[in-house]
Amino acid sequence: MRTKNRLNPIESIYYSPEIINCPVCGGKLTYCHPVWRKTISTLKGEFKVINLGYRCENNACENNTVYRSAEAEQLSMKHITYGMDVIAHIGHLRFKEHKTRSEIASILNEKQVKISERQVQKMYERYALLLRSAIKENMKEPLEEVVKQNGGLILSIDGVQPEKGNETLYVIREVLSGTVLAAHNLKSSASQELIGIIQPIIDWGYPIQGFISDGQQSIRLAIEKIAPDIPYQYCQFHYFKDIAKPLVEKDRKLKTNIKKKLRGIREIERKIEESASESLEEEIASDYVAAIRSVLLEDGKPPFELPGTRVFERTKSIKGSIEKCLDKKGDSFT
Repeated sequence: MRTKNRLNPIESIYYSPEIINCPVCGGKLTYCHPVWRKTISTLKGEFKVINLGYRCENNACENNTVYRSAEAEQLSMKHITYGMDVIAHIGHLRFKEHKTRSEIASILNEKQVKISERQVQKMYERYALLLRSAIKENMKEPLEEVVKQNGGLILSIDGVQPEKGNETLYVIREVLSGTVLAAHNLKSSASQELIGIIQPIIDWGYPIQGFISDGQQSIRLAIEKIAPDIPYQYCQFHYFKDIAKPLVEKDRKLKTNIKKKLRGIREIERKIEESASESLEEEIASDYVAAIRSVLLEDGKPPFELPGTRVFERTKSIKGSIEKCLDKKGDSFT
């Protein structure tokens, strides 16, 4: 039994063909019947869309085509009640921000888009299908430019598993241009599975100067089988990230210890809020509290930007500034 549509459109929008005259005889196109009507959920709200059909009014014309609005056709895919903007946003959250299905559903629900985790998965699959169908043609120009300037492509292969036990998202990217060439969810990370997504890109025929990955063994084995003569390199970022793990761990402990010492900041905030006066000292104290609050939110990108070290340097700077203020205050009374 078909479930009842849960969407509540805020308005109805009618679309007619972008052309008004018959391409064959030049006669005027007149309305004949609605081609389709459905409620579509978009990032801007829910709308009932009616695509009106028009045909040539000249009975002597041999053209029997029913014309419809191309703009309306672009709003959503066939048999899908979500707009293309929703599908594109799901693709962005999944590929660009590596969000899980649960996180994507929550984000869209906050935007008043009614969607479940299961529906997120279905829309993600539609997005991946559209991406695969158009990716080669869209990538042709930038890839040819890279080959012209550098003599060939450098391919990066990386896998992301947002949730343990779920499929791994493998992304193949051209490093010099930053172009994403392929993205696939794989249930297995075996080398044979990876060959299935690497080989089609090699078959495009562009010269490849090298491969880069995080050192995953199955990726190395896949490359050795299908491209043994192309150089392979361990990603420098992953290399530095691995060798810096002991340092990053110590930096994390440093950040934690500093934050523990700053926990009393809330008590100072309460005293300032409860004070009836608005003295210069309280204004200065409020500024310092805000500065310390910003320190608590400080973050970095290990191993090149260590958050603990940044927190230490900023708190040291704030401490020095407070000491200077106290010295000046002491001088003003002498």
